[in-house]
Amino acid sequence: MLKQRIITALILLPIALGGFFLLDGAWFALFIGAVVTLGAWEWARLAGLAAQPQRVAYAAVVAALLYGAWLLPALAPWLLGAAVLWWLAATLLVLSYPQSSRYWGGLPGKLLIGLLILLPAWQGLVQLKQWPQANALIIAVMVLVWGADIGAYFAGKTFGKRKLAPRVSPGKSWEGFYGGLVASLLITLVVGLQQGWQVNGLLLALGGAALVVAVSVIGDLTESMFKRQSGIKDSSNLLPGHGGVLDRIDSLTAAVPLFAVLLWLSGWGAQ
Repeated sequence: MLKQRIITALILLPIALGGFFLLDGAWFALFIGAVVTLGAWEWARLAGLAAQPQRVAYAAVVAALLYGAWLLPALAPWLLGAAVLWWLAATLLVLSYPQSSRYWGGLPGKLLIGLLILLPAWQGLVQLKQWPQANALIIAVMVLVWGADIGAYFAGKTFGKRKLAPRVSPGKSWEGFYGGLVASLLITLVVGLQQGWQVNGLLLALGGAALVVAVSVIGDLTESMFKRQSGIKDSSNLLPGHGGVLDRIDSLTAAVPLFAVLLWLSGWGAQ
């Protein structure tokens, strides 16, 4: 399994790095759209569509909606705003699972939830790519999420006792969450001091980082919640040794839209 994971990572890493940082404009949107469309194909299975034609049809609908969003950039604030509202709702659904499953709305509701997860994630990355220091922004949100994951892993292994969401993901603990949060805040603090940010700017950055990390955890738990409800371990086996696309981007689907919204509210896009 470890060998398989390493081989897959070595193949995917240059593709991912090239797509994220060498492509621009429509090519970047197409690259991210391809990833999101694969995620849609996986989500259809989590929603309850077992037949391949149905899953492919759902993925095609998502691809068409992404193309529409590209043609209508004025929709960006609405998509990102919808994501913020969705992740607030998702927090309540995760905390109250399994009772919350009654509010998912069956198959139509779960398919709609897939749109609320996937479309804004694409929109957020496309938006970041269009702003000043685009690649640095993409790196920043990824480092926040990955730093939180690494910090949570080690803190959870060392100190984990109190379960964060035992009915959704029994392996996660509050100690792990705090460890991940501290790791990301330390990264933000070091970057801020190195860049010479003023106190007010640094405090805002730390607050924003805390929100992004918190919602990234909700993104992870949300996919776990739907997988548990569906009795599925991995979203697919597209990535040998790593599961599916959604298994790798679940935290980012939540973190990226909020990160973009926070930057937008700070006036970044107007620079």
